[in-house]
Amino acid sequence: MKTQKKLTNEELASFCSQVAVMLKAGITPIEGLRILLSDTDDPKSKNLLQAIIDQITEGNSFAESLTEVGVFPNYVLNTLKLGEEAGNIDEVMSSLADYYERETQISENVRSAVTYPLIMIGMMLLVIIILITKVLPIFNQVYVQLGSEMTGFAAGLMNFGNALKSYSVVFIAILVIIVAAFIFFSKSQMGRDLSRKIFISLPITRKFYDNIAAGRFASGTAIAMTAGLDTFESLDLVSKLVENEKISQKIDVCRNAILEGEGFAEAIKIAGIFSNVNTRMVAVGFKSGEIEKVMLKIADEYDRKSEKKINEIISIIEPTLVIILSVVVGLILLSVILPLMGIMSTIG
Repeated sequence: MKTQKKLTNEELASFCSQVAVMLKAGITPIEGLRILLSDTDDPKSKNLLQAIIDQITEGNSFAESLTEVGVFPNYVLNTLKLGEEAGNIDEVMSSLADYYERETQISENVRSAVTYPLIMIGMMLLVIIILITKVLPIFNQVYVQLGSEMTGFAAGLMNFGNALKSYSVVFIAILVIIVAAFIFFSKSQMGRDLSRKIFISLPITRKFYDNIAAGRFASGTAIAMTAGLDTFESLDLVSKLVENEKISQKIDVCRNAILEGEGFAEAIKIAGIFSNVNTRMVAVGFKSGEIEKVMLKIADEYDRKSEKKINEIISIIEPTLVIILSVVVGLILLSVILPLMGIMSTIG
């Protein structure tokens, strides 16, 4: 089992949610898993559930069984072990379900923000290629029939179109490389890490990734506290989740402040992880004993900010690409039509 691929965020959210419902209904983990096994038709899910049941049957705890099958991330395994020790495994599983549902939504938002511009760019390139390889040669025949020929920008584009036809194999190879690069950056863990570093460094997307990291920090901290960790231990566990160097550095500052005797809310304020309003909410949460709920509310707020930022990025990219396409197509057509109109008027 340990050679199997790790579960996706969507699969983790579904599994944790289903198990949480079973546990809160008073059903033991092994009985709950048997119920899930009888209800699923997916071979992959059946194999996974059966493997977990086999591990529990051999005497392993629920957390140990998930560890043995080798498809769950360390974050799930670590928090689940803590939940078993604290005796609130149902609450931990429910919190994990919420966390991975949030991660799934974030992934879908990022995918939509990247996919739409790529489709637009692909359409732009297709229109331009058709113009320079199919349309311009037709206009060139008209020029020849009128005793002239294309010059300047239009002639250069037509020559480029002819080169595309002559060296189509080379351009197809380039296209294959581009597609392979897209698959690498979107499917492989190394590619996703590299693309994330690139987007974090870009001014237009930096704020978006900062909001995602802050939301992960809030959500992860809530889960860690639900599992029974103190604030310092929670910071240590959550630092592996944020996947943002800037926020990771702030978490280190927060930990150092706690070691120096500061309270959790004050340490967050010193580190600058949250806004002043959210920092005050954390302080109130500690005083009222509802810090987990407060952190989840903060996570929801950052999720909304992330979604709003994505919409803003798309609203900028969409008209920009349309304008670029219109200008390029317009320049190509004008470079052909204007000289042609001049020739026609001379003949007239």
